[in-house]
Amino acid sequence: MQNSLKVERARLKMTQADLAVRVGVSRQTINAIELGKYGPSTVLALRLSGVFGKTVNELFSLEDDDLN
Repeated sequence: MQNSLKVERARLKMTQADLAVRVGVSRQTINAIELGKYGPSTVLALRLSGVFGKTVNELFSLEDDDLN
């Protein structure tokens, strides 16, 4: 799964720690999501979309190998 969290954070001049506090997770969780090592729950994805004012589909997209 690909995501644009890092780009959106930069747009808002927000650190991983800032974002983590806003959505109620650890900074390590935000880092793992940005690196593609962790797929967020539906609730977390919705919280992230609310912070950035984007839809979940604008923040996250599946890669070809995710479809198999």
